[in-house]
Amino acid sequence: MEETYIDTLDPEKLLQCPYDKNHQIRACRFPYHLIKCRKNHPDIANKLATCPFNARHQVPRAEISHHISSCDDKSCIEQDVVSQTRNLGQEALAESTWRCPPCDEDWDKDLWEQTSTPFVWGEANYCGNNSPASNIVMEHKSNLASGMRVPKSLPYVLPWKNNGNAQ
Repeated sequence: MEETYIDTLDPEKLLQCPYDKNHQIRACRFPYHLIKCRKNHPDIANKLATCPFNARHQVPRAEISHHISSCDDKSCIEQDVVSQTRNLGQEALAESTWRCPPCDEDWDKDLWEQTSTPFVWGEANYCGNNSPASNIVMEHKSNLASGMRVPKSLPYVLPWKNNGNAQ
C-alpha cells in the first residue's frame, strides 16, 4: 500500500487525459492540462463530472455517485472534518480570560466642558478665555517662503475642461 501511495505523489508519473486518450501528462502538470483540454473538448466535458473530493477526478456523469462513495480522497477529507470538529469543541469549552479594560473617558462630559469655537478652515480662531494663551491669534500658517503664494490654477489645461477644442 505504501508503494502505491508514493506512486500517486510522484510528480513525474504520467497520467492519461480523460478528454483525449492519446494525451499522457505528467502529474505535476495535470491540473493545468485538464483546464486546457476541457475548453478544447466541450462535448466530452459535458458528459463528465468532477469529483467533489479531488478535481483531478473526471468521471462519467452516470458513475459519479459510485465514484463519490468509493473515492480514495474521501477518507482524507472526512478525517480533516472530524479533527476540525474535535478542535472546535475543545475551543468552545475553553472560557476566555479577556476582560474589558476600565475606561476613564466621558465624551459627553468633555463635550460640555469644551468652550472653544469650532474649527473653520481659513478663519482666524481665538483661544478661549480660560486658556493661558487667551490673547494669541491662531491663524493658518504656510510653509512657503515670504513673498510666494500658492498658484490659483494648474499650469496645464485638463482634457475634460478643454471645451472640445483640440490642440
